[in-house]
Amino acid sequence: MKFTAEQIAEILEGKVEGNPEAEVSELAKIEEGAEGSLTFLSNPKYTSFLYTTNASITIVNDDFEVEQPVNTTLIKVKDAYKAFSTLLEYYNQIKLNKSGIENPSHVSDSAEYGEGLYLGSFSYVGENVKIGKNVKVYPNVYIGDNVKIGDNVTIFAGVKIYSETLIGNDVTIHSGAILGADGFGFSPGETGEYSKVPQIGNVIIEDHVDIGAATTIDRATLGSTIIRKGVKLDNHIQIAHNVEIGENTAIAAQTGIAGSTKIGKNCLIGGQVGIAGHLTIGNRVKIQAQSGIGRDIKDDEMLQGSPAIGYSDYNKSYIHFKNLPRTMNIIHQLEKKMNNG
Repeated sequence: MKFTAEQIAEILEGKVEGNPEAEVSELAKIEEGAEGSLTFLSNPKYTSFLYTTNASITIVNDDFEVEQPVNTTLIKVKDAYKAFSTLLEYYNQIKLNKSGIENPSHVSDSAEYGEGLYLGSFSYVGENVKIGKNVKVYPNVYIGDNVKIGDNVTIFAGVKIYSETLIGNDVTIHSGAILGADGFGFSPGETGEYSKVPQIGNVIIEDHVDIGAATTIDRATLGSTIIRKGVKLDNHIQIAHNVEIGENTAIAAQTGIAGSTKIGKNCLIGGQVGIAGHLTIGNRVKIQAQSGIGRDIKDDEMLQGSPAIGYSDYNKSYIHFKNLPRTMNIIHQLEKKMNNG
């Protein structure tokens, strides 16, 4: 699909400088721009590429002044970076705007769905499922019985959604994610064997949540595992049974959260963090990558290490740890002097 500079400027409420009929059909970085591509310039570090790029159209800030002749048509906007992001979102909507039910796929007679549904091939929709408007379900997706899905939800290929899961509006679930599998609940017997504890709760995903590829969210033993509004989950995250994650918290890849832990609002959790079970983590907490959390955390704490300690304390301690061989050598020298003295 092709767009002219004039059409793009209208979408972005910008002003064209150059050829309003210049056409583009792809997006590119400014240093790699080719004829027929659209790029942007917001970081002054890349200004030199504006004069050499072959991109047909370049988005720039309103206050940008050209110092040399350019071959590219300019679209001037208030914020070039934000405008380009808006255009990426618009492009994505067009690219992903599929509709209809492909075959082979299975939709149970008792399932209900709203207008604008796209259901990809080899997908399965179970009994009593309710799907809202403008939902996109890509191929090889499994949706179990009694699942409810809101409006404007995108579920990419290979996602598995177990029974009773509730999903809000404007949610994105990336490939390979699994929602509602059994929590890790086993009861040890007298002779060392384990008996499974039935997991009869569910998973609740509120509005505007993003779930990364291959992330797993276990159903509760009783009650619900809850991911609150606006949470952003990276790839390969494990969230155990009865965990609750507060609004607008963001968690990076390979983090594991054990059962029944409650995490507050607006937290930032780095990659490969391990969080023990039955803890309470406050609001606006920041946890650095590879930290191990084994205690309750108050609001606004910043932590690092395993087991994690205060971020500033960790940095001070690390200086001593880094110098430990030299410090020990000094101590040994002093011991020798004392023994010889």
